[in-house]
Amino acid sequence: MRPIQATDIPLLREIFVDAIHSQAAQVYSPEQIHAWASLAWLPGILDRTLEEGQGWISGVDDGFAIRHPSNRLSMLYCRGRSSRQGHGSALLKAIECDAQRMGIKRLQTEASLLSRPMLERRGWMVIAPEPFTIAGVPFLHFKMEKSLG
Repeated sequence: MRPIQATDIPLLREIFVDAIHSQAAQVYSPEQIHAWASLAWLPGILDRTLEEGQGWISGVDDGFAIRHPSNRLSMLYCRGRSSRQGHGSALLKAIECDAQRMGIKRLQTEASLLSRPMLERRGWMVIAPEPFTIAGVPFLHFKMEKSLG
């Protein structure tokens, strides 16, 4: 595991797209997958999070996680070839430990249908389901949080 560097931004976009295309068909429609993955390349959508967030890359570019702002897990993605191999759990643990070292008492996130089960296994609680749209395509994610104290 290594910290994310500014030069990793193209790699993070690549992992983001790979994760969505290789795994989302389990629970998302083709229209949802296309809309979600397209966010990687749209100017201004992910830029601030990727540039200002703090996080980690797992394995040999297998996955990544970012906190932005410091009390929010904003991104957690693993390549399809690397799913269910412990990368997501290791990344989540690193993010939680970093936040705890910074004195953050509670982390928040908006979890996809894919990430919700893993987060729940690691002690995150669902606060509320939240519908939203990407390019007019409806989605549902879950506002979640975890106490770190």
